[in-house]
Amino acid sequence: MNGGVAEEMFQATHTHNGNKQSMEANVINHAGPRLTLGLIFTILVTGALAFLQVYSIQSILPVLMQEFHADAPAAGSTVGATVLAVAIMSPFMGMISDALGRKRFIVGSVFFLSLPTIAMYFVQDIGQMWWLRFLQGLAVPGITVVLLAYIGEEFMGTVRVRLMTFYVSGTVLGGFLGRFLMGYLTEFIGWRHAFLLMGLLSIAGAILVWRQLPASRQFVPEPRVSTALTTLWHHVKNRHVLAACALGFCVLFSLVGCFTYINLYLDQPPYQLSSAQLADIFAVYLIGMVITPISARLIVALGANRTVLLAVALSVFGVLLTLLPPLWGIVLGLVLMSSGVFITQSATINYIAHHVSEGRSLASGLYYMAYYSGGFVGAWLCGHAFEQGGWVSTTSTLVAVQVIAMVIGGVLMAKKPKEQYPTANQHH
Repeated sequence: MNGGVAEEMFQATHTHNGNKQSMEANVINHAGPRLTLGLIFTILVTGALAFLQVYSIQSILPVLMQEFHADAPAAGSTVGATVLAVAIMSPFMGMISDALGRKRFIVGSVFFLSLPTIAMYFVQDIGQMWWLRFLQGLAVPGITVVLLAYIGEEFMGTVRVRLMTFYVSGTVLGGFLGRFLMGYLTEFIGWRHAFLLMGLLSIAGAILVWRQLPASRQFVPEPRVSTALTTLWHHVKNRHVLAACALGFCVLFSLVGCFTYINLYLDQPPYQLSSAQLADIFAVYLIGMVITPISARLIVALGANRTVLLAVALSVFGVLLTLLPPLWGIVLGLVLMSSGVFITQSATINYIAHHVSEGRSLASGLYYMAYYSGGFVGAWLCGHAFEQGGWVSTTSTLVAVQVIAMVIGGVLMAKKPKEQYPTANQHH
């Protein structure tokens, strides 16, 4: 949804199944007293730090295009570079962390994220920016995937659900703040100094997480690579997993494609919005904090496939609204488009939770790989569409992909007559 907003909700409940049953009693004893305001704040901030840098560059793409004399596909690819790296690392980070630990990975990843961010101060061309953005993406799963594994094994029941709620809120907040801060900082101190400050924020965040996040008590190393590969092969042949992966691809394709190139469209006449004004547009991203709990009720009432059909239809309508000339119509369209994407994402995660009974962490990893790959392709393909035919051509591309998403939701994800979908407890 963040591009990474609620996409990791399902994994927290199901990660590290091998340890959970044997230690459930111990976790229950610890869960209550350890839920403090400090812990809640730390989880919230860690979620925000994961997505603070991922999409921040979107609000200053017009500035970078002018600075480096880059075309739309080249500028947009700097967004795709990060999500490509996240796609590559997501399936493996869980396995690596299962063998080596939790907290050190989280703290190290937050700190590592600051290094390429600070290095962006020195870039001389769009190619250097691409590689630094790629390095940023390599660190993100070390926060998201591993933090979810940490929450999943350290807490139980309502305590876990509450922490997950704050984590998801943090990811939404981080996705918004990254774009918002980058836009306003660029307006006032220039984009190079803006990247310096954003990097310092990550360093401060790493120190906070290191000092405040409790050490793992329930972690037991499980380096079971051979078992994981066998499970992975079963997932690749599972039509439910493949349908969810295909839908996830379409979801982030739409979100990244839309929110990357709407900036370039609104930078042009008659709008000619500044970096700060473009940053304000991303306030619609905060709708995810409202949509997530609502979507859980929709999924229970309608089932995953019907929810997907309804949500994608809403998203298509939103994309078409952005073709209206008034700025308020474009903003309304972005609200509806992003709402549809968030609901689709929640339904897809729920669908995986319902249809995968073993190796859920690996199934989730496959899903995230497809999801973020969609973001990379969306940034690339919509960039060429924008270059060739402007925003009209971009919306045509987005609608075409969303029609594919409707086919996936309506045909491949169709439930059997007596099939029921899990409640919000499984959704979280």
